[in-house]
Amino acid sequence: MTRRAPGRLVFVRIAGLIALGLVIGLLGSFVQADRSILPLPWGQVVLPWGMILAVVTLVLVIRGASWLIASRAGGWAVFVGWLASTVVMSAESPSGDLALSGGGRQMTYLLGGVILGAAAATFPVFARSSHTIKAKSTTSEPTSTTSEDPQH
Repeated sequence: MTRRAPGRLVFVRIAGLIALGLVIGLLGSFVQADRSILPLPWGQVVLPWGMILAVVTLVLVIRGASWLIASRAGGWAVFVGWLASTVVMSAESPSGDLALSGGGRQMTYLLGGVILGAAAATFPVFARSSHTIKAKSTTSEPTSTTSEDPQH
């Protein structure tokens, strides 16, 4: 039986998280454009649910990746993948198409993703529960044999 080096496992996890960030950026570039228009008595309200869903998903996956790796490196790996994919999707293709144009929702998606994604990747990682029960200590602390009575 051959043991793998822990460094290799971490490398594979980081590479997988970068790929996950690439996929989130690719999908988010298209999903962010979805919106619902709600007719109200005084006018219409546009609910940009696609942009909200994409940014919330990004933040949750970044925090989950940090927890999975037990290091901020996991979150930064997802964030770097998302950022690379988003930059590529915001560039003009040879045919002149854009997945991310210069509209308000798109700018909110880009800036919100960068600000909230970087913040989520920077937050400290909380320790996972080890699910073990610690045995009570059998040694008791020494007690003082002299009593300190304030009246004496």
